[in-house]
Amino acid sequence: MPLTKLHTIMLPVRGDGKGDNVLAHAAALARRFGARVRVVHCHPRSSDILSYGVVIPKVVRQQIEDAMASNADVTEAQLLQEFKDLASKFGLSEGEHVPDMPTARFIEFEGKQVDAVRTYGRLADLVCVPQPDPKLNLGINTLKTALFSSGRPVMMCPPQESVSEDFADHIAIGWNGSIEATRAVALSMPLIASAKSVTILKGGPDRTRPEADELQRYLELKEVTSTVRSFASKSANVGADLLAETKAAGAGVLIMGAYHDSYERESLFGGNSQRVVETADIPVVLVH
Repeated sequence: MPLTKLHTIMLPVRGDGKGDNVLAHAAALARRFGARVRVVHCHPRSSDILSYGVVIPKVVRQQIEDAMASNADVTEAQLLQEFKDLASKFGLSEGEHVPDMPTARFIEFEGKQVDAVRTYGRLADLVCVPQPDPKLNLGINTLKTALFSSGRPVMMCPPQESVSEDFADHIAIGWNGSIEATRAVALSMPLIASAKSVTILKGGPDRTRPEADELQRYLELKEVTSTVRSFASKSANVGADLLAETKAAGAGVLIMGAYHDSYERESLFGGNSQRVVETADIPVVLVH
């Protein structure tokens, strides 16, 4: 099977109402590549929530566990029906995967979300998650878990009313020669190779190796034609400039290395990656 192709796309969902838009993005890519989509619903076990450090009467503990199990069953049934409706709407066939046919499968996972991502995300070509909503405190843990526990490229999908079939036709690569950017290019080659246009974004003079033109030659060896777009940073945060240059170039997806500094430090001080996560209005593929 060709290496420059997406075969499996994973979506971790938690019943927070953000799955529809993410599935729309994943479905567009599944139709593009004939890939399979795994929608993994994670619900915690009682042992993940009930602290063993607190003494709870056995009867009360059992009542809590029964209530959690009942609620999980209701949520699973609702999400499963929603999944079936959306799969049909987005042209995904349910069931076992057939090569070159876009398919989807709903998987129920009992346990912590980080374990679900480790189980299914690490053997996926792409993990799709919603853009976090800090005001409602939704999606932050999902993005963080996917980015730091899967080892795979993570596509953050912004809320959009509709998803264009050709949204990944023009890809922009944020390049600074870092190890994170290098991994982003290597792990995102299926998206890069399938694009009709590829733009390498280089901010300011080259101060690192390899340089942007060397990346361009590297892609040429893989039969991918690209252009280099240099820009001078107009603000203190390169992340904002990357998004502006991506839109100016006409690209629909930005691929970039993420969180060169720690997640906590960037979240606290507003680093480049965090600015992109907070303000992007196009899909962004992040790789740590």
